[in-house]
Amino acid sequence: MLANNSVMSAATRFFKSEPAGGIILMLAAVAAMIAANSPWAAAYHEVLNEYIFRIGLTNGAGDSIGLEKTILHWINDGLMAVFFFMVGLEIKREVMEGGLSTRARAILPVLAAIGGMAMPALLYTLVNRDHPDMAHGWAIPAATDIAFALGVLALLGDRVPVSLKLLLTAIAVIDDLGAIIIIAVFYGHGFSAEPLIVAGMALCCLLILNRMRVVHLAPYIVVGVIMWAAVLESGVHATLAGVATALFIPLHDWKNPQKSPLRRAEHGLHKWVAFGVLPLFAFANAGVPLAGMSLDIFAHPVTLGIIAGLFIGKQLGIFGALWLTIKAGLSPMPEGAGWREIYAVALICGIGFTMSLFIGGLAFGADLQAHVRVGVLTGSLLSAGAGYGILRWGNARR
Repeated sequence: MLANNSVMSAATRFFKSEPAGGIILMLAAVAAMIAANSPWAAAYHEVLNEYIFRIGLTNGAGDSIGLEKTILHWINDGLMAVFFFMVGLEIKREVMEGGLSTRARAILPVLAAIGGMAMPALLYTLVNRDHPDMAHGWAIPAATDIAFALGVLALLGDRVPVSLKLLLTAIAVIDDLGAIIIIAVFYGHGFSAEPLIVAGMALCCLLILNRMRVVHLAPYIVVGVIMWAAVLESGVHATLAGVATALFIPLHDWKNPQKSPLRRAEHGLHKWVAFGVLPLFAFANAGVPLAGMSLDIFAHPVTLGIIAGLFIGKQLGIFGALWLTIKAGLSPMPEGAGWREIYAVALICGIGFTMSLFIGGLAFGADLQAHVRVGVLTGSLLSAGAGYGILRWGNARR
């Protein structure tokens, strides 16, 4: 009995710890790699491509009307909408009363995030300049995985100043917003007018709920699900419905300002997303069959462009923007941090795992997914290892 209590206590402490989400995400990616290269590889892929939950009817010609998706699509289009909903909540909270609520607070992470999106995209484009058919993946290395990045910082404990954790969080939130805009503008497929009209009506309903000061979450969720289904059929990526819904959730209860529907929703979703949605996404998307693969894959322009973007582009873009902004006197140096620590954070922002895999799935077909996954995993691991090493080694010397 004592042993069981001890195990339960240790498990509880782990799941409440800061790095837990990043560790679980990493384990899910490792499990995907093992599954994709094991005797059960065929079953792994068959299950992911199995059609389930066929919602709709079949007309006289035998064509399916409605939602008919594989398990992989339900994960990427359905469960990830929940992740994007939480991202939307984080963005609204940060803009309304967090690290992005004033110009003085926002200027440093905003400029850093812009540099951290532009430079990786530029490097990827340069690597693929002679391959126009592969240039569509330019946005893959432009995103930062906030769960992994904060997990790496959390492993270092109090060696990392709180100001740097806040800076990285703000950069990642703006980065996510940029990725959302990029997905909406560049990665839609054949827009359909009728579903977009339904989605627009749902958006109006959300606005009315917000203006009527409705603080119960259920009506927003119901309308959000309707909008998600409409957007899914419209050609715009369905996960954007999650972000749109989140932006209408009230930050405060007008009758009791101490209560926050937005914070309640964010807090309630956090564990489900960190320990459910993201690990499941990683398990479904990170499996790379290594059979027949050679080192030549690292010389492929897609793989090389992603690695260069994440590992080189991110650190150049973010550190360069931070250095220029601080030196120009537009923003002070983060409290308790030096240039070594700031450079390490810029490196850690090169962890692009979840969002990079997600954009890679939108940018290319099945024939290039192995190259995308190898590039994302390699670039993210290099960034994580280098950033962690600099912070650990630098603090040890002090």
